[in-house]
Amino acid sequence: MQLRLIKYFTLLFVVFLCSCGRKSGSGDSTVYKGLYSFGPDAKSFKDCDNGGREYWVTDESAKLELQYSQMNIEKPYVPVYVEIEGEKVKSGKEGMGAEFDSTIVVKKLIKITKEIPQDMCN
Repeated sequence: MQLRLIKYFTLLFVVFLCSCGRKSGSGDSTVYKGLYSFGPDAKSFKDCDNGGREYWVTDESAKLELQYSQMNIEKPYVPVYVEIEGEKVKSGKEGMGAEFDSTIVVKKLIKITKEIPQDMCN
């Protein structure tokens, strides 16, 4: 009886571990370089490598918004240059971000700076 319980709980634990590793969407993480703007009503990213296309941003890293706010930018929506690792997913039809076709889900913040490179997003 005890051996059966041990096997049962071991199996449950393995199933739990396998399900925790799954990502939403396609699971493909990509590095994006561009301009990030943050304010009360919008969090957007302008992809400089993709013709300036704009995306809504969801920050799963919990670092992007924090470091943006620590840069002491006086006005909302001032763009900063970022390099982020994330996943592009289809935006929801309602709520904030619904006006964007796609959302960038930020998994990792690589770089953030007020200095926008001259050759970026011109």
